[in-house]
Amino acid sequence: MIPLRPVSVQLERLVRTSGGAPLLTHYGPAGERTELSVASFANWVAKTVNLLDEVGADADTTVALPVLAQRPAHWMGLVWPFALWQAGLPVTPAADAPDLAVVGPTDPAPVAATTFACSLDPWGRALAGLPDGVADYSSEALAQSDAAALTPAAPDAPAWAEPGRELTVGDIAGLDPIADRVLARPTTAWEATELLARAILGGGSVVFTESEGDPARTASAEKARVVA
Repeated sequence: MIPLRPVSVQLERLVRTSGGAPLLTHYGPAGERTELSVASFANWVAKTVNLLDEVGADADTTVALPVLAQRPAHWMGLVWPFALWQAGLPVTPAADAPDLAVVGPTDPAPVAATTFACSLDPWGRALAGLPDGVADYSSEALAQSDAAALTPAAPDAPAWAEPGRELTVGDIAGLDPIADRVLARPTTAWEATELLARAILGGGSVVFTESEGDPARTASAEKARVVA
């Protein structure tokens, strides 16, 4: 058995060696900028792992992430794939009849026995006035402890499952690492997750933008390389 995933092991290592370095910078549709350091992102991941444990998620739990379909570039939704991997669970973004679902702030409704809603606020502020059966992700996650265990899995264990894309732990470990700072405007859950995983594996960083502004200008300001 090897740790699930190598990207989780590398994230822990980066926290020890360069925790203050920028990892994920997000520009919202109106140009609002949020930057998470390695340590900040890993802290959200750990808290989410503990939240998964609190609600009883285990190897048989199917987790859907419609929030990533709605806003794939947003840092708050991107915490979830890495938390699922650290907890030993595959990512099934569009799972039918999930046990747990993570939705965005637009008309949140219970779509699973356990449903969390992400505010997608630049600073992670909580959502108010949620309907019965939907819990605010920020409030629940921030109440968790800052350290979480890493669950092991075999290289052939599932890591990502969606129509047309089935990846294993070994596949994720084999992604080409990114060692520099890159800027992208991801439009799918996999595109955003893959780029961030590659940056973690290579010790690089990503800038994700949802702004309609000139990406080259943003890349210049961020000292980043534009990728498709």
